[in-house]
Amino acid sequence: MRDAPEVEEDPFAPVQSPRLWRDEVWTAKVIRNEGDEGWAVSMTRHGESEPALVAPWTMGRDKKNPKPLDMAAFNTWVKTASEVLRRHEQQLHAQLHKSAYVSTDHGRVLVTLDIVPDEFEPNATLSAFDADGGELARVRVSPAFRLNGASALAWVESEFARPPGS
Repeated sequence: MRDAPEVEEDPFAPVQSPRLWRDEVWTAKVIRNEGDEGWAVSMTRHGESEPALVAPWTMGRDKKNPKPLDMAAFNTWVKTASEVLRRHEQQLHAQLHKSAYVSTDHGRVLVTLDIVPDEFEPNATLSAFDADGGELARVRVSPAFRLNGASALAWVESEFARPPGS
């Protein structure tokens, strides 16, 4: 007798069960809270190895088992996890892309610092733009370069010479 061929289960197929909900983008799992006797919800975006959010979950009426997930709870967790990811992205962007405006005799100049956090060759680019958005200068600098109003003005006043230590 021939064995029936194995059917591969789609790991991202929609599921709606009391402890596991999954849609095209997110998976919500009700898990034991490691810190105490309670429960938690883990929200993982498909393709990610770590959850974007792990948060306490409500106990059921019997005070032992978790309250089952439902559509409203899942949608709320999706919104919350998405906001957490968006804040992380905004924070990372703010760390890697800085800017300062300086006033000169020729008008206002925007100085930007764009950091590339490469594992092997981290680097940064310091750029200057005029009021119309035209590029005035661009130099490669150390990713440790500190951009602020004073350093931006010093760079512009040096006629865009490579800053010391870069």
